[in-house]
Amino acid sequence: MINLLPSFKKQEIKQEENWKILMTLSIGIFAILICFVLILYAINIFISGDVELERILYKQKEKEFESSEMQALKTKIVEFNKSVLQLDGFYRNQLKSTETINKISNTVPSGIYLTNLSLDLGDENDPRMKCELKGFSQIRETLLGFKEKLENEEDFEEVSFPPSTWLKSTDIIFTVTFKIK
Repeated sequence: MINLLPSFKKQEIKQEENWKILMTLSIGIFAILICFVLILYAINIFISGDVELERILYKQKEKEFESSEMQALKTKIVEFNKSVLQLDGFYRNQLKSTETINKISNTVPSGIYLTNLSLDLGDENDPRMKCELKGFSQIRETLLGFKEKLENEEDFEEVSFPPSTWLKSTDIIFTVTFKIK
């Protein structure tokens, strides 16, 4: 095919074709951008709906939690926790009776016979356990050794024998009181 058009017309036609291609590409790219923006907007709407739904569910759960039943349950749980902590503290601070009796029996020398052992738990003012021992000693020297052992035991405090205990030199019936840490 022979093109008999002058060269400036050929250039005009070529420019028109280039403009048409450019316009088609521009419109295509613009359409793609519009579709992309619309897709992002749809995703935004979808996510906003989910966020709003979760916000509503959160508020409902919050209202349920703040209801009187839940508050009562929360109060009971707090009271129960306090009771458990008090019991734990009580049992941790308790002296073991068998350990205490074992310590006392280790301090009793031969020649001394115990007839009575009394243990009183301490109170809020003085948490130490109070102990009273009654017994019999054949001689005063054995009783003095027992007194020294009690005083040297680090867990025993305020060891006290009544003065009348020391009047006799043989066949002594004694009473001793002390406190246990």
